[in-house]
Amino acid sequence: MNLRSAAWFGREGKAGFVHRSHSKSEGYPDDVFDGRPVIGIANSCSDLAPCNVHLRQVAEAVKRGVWERGGFPLEFPTMSLGETLVRPTAMLYRNLMAMEVEEAIRSNPLDGVVLLAGCDKTTPAQVMGAVSADLPAIVVTGGPMMNGRFRGVQVGSGTDVWRLSEDERAGEITAADLRAAESGVSRSNGHCTTMGTASTMACIVEALGLQLPGSATVPAVDAGRYKIAQLAGRRIVDMVWEDLRPSRILTRRAFENAVVVNAAIGGSTNAVIHLLAIAGRAEVPLSLEDFDALGTKVPVLVDLKPHGRFLMDDLDGAGGLPAVMQELGDLLHADAMTVTGATVGDNVAGARRWDGEVIRTRAEPLLPPGSHTAVLRGNLCPNGAVLKLSAASPSLLRHRGRALVFDSYEEYVAAADGEMPEADPRSVLVVRNAGPRGYPGMPEIGNLPLPRRLLRDGVRDMVRISDARMSGTAFGTVVLHVAPESAAGGPLGLLRTGDEIVLDVGVRALDMVVPDEELARRRRELAGAPEDGGGPGTDGLGEASAGGEPPGPTGVRGGGYVELYRRHVLQADRGADLDFLVGRRGGAVPRESY
Repeated sequence: MNLRSAAWFGREGKAGFVHRSHSKSEGYPDDVFDGRPVIGIANSCSDLAPCNVHLRQVAEAVKRGVWERGGFPLEFPTMSLGETLVRPTAMLYRNLMAMEVEEAIRSNPLDGVVLLAGCDKTTPAQVMGAVSADLPAIVVTGGPMMNGRFRGVQVGSGTDVWRLSEDERAGEITAADLRAAESGVSRSNGHCTTMGTASTMACIVEALGLQLPGSATVPAVDAGRYKIAQLAGRRIVDMVWEDLRPSRILTRRAFENAVVVNAAIGGSTNAVIHLLAIAGRAEVPLSLEDFDALGTKVPVLVDLKPHGRFLMDDLDGAGGLPAVMQELGDLLHADAMTVTGATVGDNVAGARRWDGEVIRTRAEPLLPPGSHTAVLRGNLCPNGAVLKLSAASPSLLRHRGRALVFDSYEEYVAAADGEMPEADPRSVLVVRNAGPRGYPGMPEIGNLPLPRRLLRDGVRDMVRISDARMSGTAFGTVVLHVAPESAAGGPLGLLRTGDEIVLDVGVRALDMVVPDEELARRRRELAGAPEDGGGPGTDGLGEASAGGEPPGPTGVRGGGYVELYRRHVLQADRGADLDFLVGRRGGAVPRESY
């Protein structure tokens, strides 16, 4: 086959001279330019992304593998999104990172690419970019941290942060206790130790067939992480000669496998929005209903926080994702192709469960089929909303209560930290203007902290509703991703404090008990009010906006990428990608510039 990189390094005359000569300044000998596959290593390492900081060393292991197989490795940096540091939310920049990765692949002399990712948004962003470029690609995720320990108890990233912070707000532990727990939770390089979004997306990418079998769960500090990287470096060279592109791997059957695996591991609700976005890039039909329909057949097999007891290192020792997928058996499409060049069935055929407590059997699951993600519909969410059943309180899955409505997260937190006398355990806490356009970026604030007064009374869960997201490490009876969002004209913008809300997960319904004529009156009232930034009007795209175009949190300005994002972002039920990025555009050689 003709290598794509030959259009750069195989040229004669001035163009070839420039491309080769400047690259030789790095010390490469002549023969690396003579027909070797050029492998890009897209590295999201950054000191600003603690989960990804060790990817510097992982890249060196990838290079060893590429050289061994006769390839020419060229590492390049990509944008990095540290979920713990980026404001207002890393999700605002997922699409920008995906765009950067796609264009870096397309514009450079690359025949294949190894994607190094770890933190929540870096994995889907790199996959989205690579899928659109559609050159041979393999993912190496950074792996989870060492299991956390605090005062003799095993603690997990995120999950125990939420628990301990609520204990502190309730007065059960001190601020000093909470501060002391920080180092115990985060003990090494790597991403979250729980089945949060980072761990979920690592598992999802393996389930899709884009990562070597067994890769997702190996801890960041385990020597196995570097072995995986070296093997991936070898494998990508073979993939180039085989022309094994994402478009050959990411079929409808691959996405169905990923949805099934997400249910079996009790994965993050963020996987829903990221898988929808990846499917959009791959031009594979996937909808919210698929998560509910496929999930009804799948039991939760993995006993990990936030819905269980164990952590990622335990899952790895129990057999990792191959053992989970082997146990799922006929619930998966065994004939789906993977980056190994073999099928899913071939990859997991010899997998074993070494710990039956961490990975359960289908006969004796942690939770029965249909216990993971519910997709809700109703007059509050006509285009859908999601609820993570495995993290919710069973007693609240059928609930009727009075809405307490807040127009911003900041407004809610200020009220919740006060006495909030109007709240009782049956109240439904609602925050709007926190969706893709409204915040902007759709932050992970859906698991609203409970009112301090009720925490002191022993309340530990309430129904919460928003057009925001929730950390995969979090728990609670939390309705998320309400679509359309309030800032895009969604009916959440018509809700008023005092309205009754009915949640009935059994029939997948979420409704406000308000007559249609009253909702129509409210919409007319809002449409006629002045546009003052936080008030009603239109969203600038010609769509009615029940809640107006909110200004976002303090410190977020318009213009630049943020303005582009707000004008072009799709709603949560379509993956919140930018409308002009959906689809596969391929890695054709750009026009010559010399």
